[in-house]
Amino acid sequence: MSLPTLHDHHRPLGSTGLRVSPLGLGTVKLGRDQGVKYPNGFTIPDDDTARLLLAQARELGINLLDTAPAYGRSEERLGPLLRDQRDEWVIVSKVGEEFDNGQSHFDFSAAHTRRSVERSLQRLETDRIELVLVHSDGNDLAILEQEDVYETLAALKQEGKILGYGFSGKTVAGGLKALEQGDCAMVTYNLNEQAERPVLDYAAEHGKAILVKKALASGHICLAPGVDPVQASFEMLFAHPGVNSAIVGTINPVHLAHNVATVARILGRP
Repeated sequence: MSLPTLHDHHRPLGSTGLRVSPLGLGTVKLGRDQGVKYPNGFTIPDDDTARLLLAQARELGINLLDTAPAYGRSEERLGPLLRDQRDEWVIVSKVGEEFDNGQSHFDFSAAHTRRSVERSLQRLETDRIELVLVHSDGNDLAILEQEDVYETLAALKQEGKILGYGFSGKTVAGGLKALEQGDCAMVTYNLNEQAERPVLDYAAEHGKAILVKKALASGHICLAPGVDPVQASFEMLFAHPGVNSAIVGTINPVHLAHNVATVARILGRP
């Protein structure tokens, strides 16, 4: 019996013209194991293991990959791993946050934004990144009101180096402002945290893109006995018309297949 896949469930990513799978694969665990908020430790997979994980994701119908400069070596590993299959993937990367020597620091200036995107293009061995999001430090409105970062991303979009841009923030006000001017907001939305729901509502009304981070609360969800937390999480997420895709950061092939089968079942219901 073949495993359920997401091949028949790809959908538009807002009004970007891109089509994405309803689940995306987060790649922080391919590049960074310090300062991450997971309940269990993990070992960064070697190239062969990472290659198998990416192949499995493709076979299961996932075409969306989420990475960032702040994810350690994630981007520079993905470049070689995706050779000869670049056109199969929609890549999301970020600007604004750098992670060095176990510490995050932030720079939202125009110069750094441009330099960061150019570096990501080199690391990913590509001529374009489908979507670049601003990696907020939590001061969402202050970042967006500086305008440097969004203006620079808009220019990079005009140049064809990125195909869309948006904001991975932490507040409703930031998410709403980000969508007024940009293509996409990445929001936290799960069984434990639903404060950013107004951003999803706005996106649904205005045809903007929403990517959900921490869809499974980074592994911290607790429910009543006998309730599958993965199923309950994805049922809530995909009940909202604003949600285009949820990013799951697993490196466990069994978890990945289970997540895909669960979403395929939910979306396949008449």
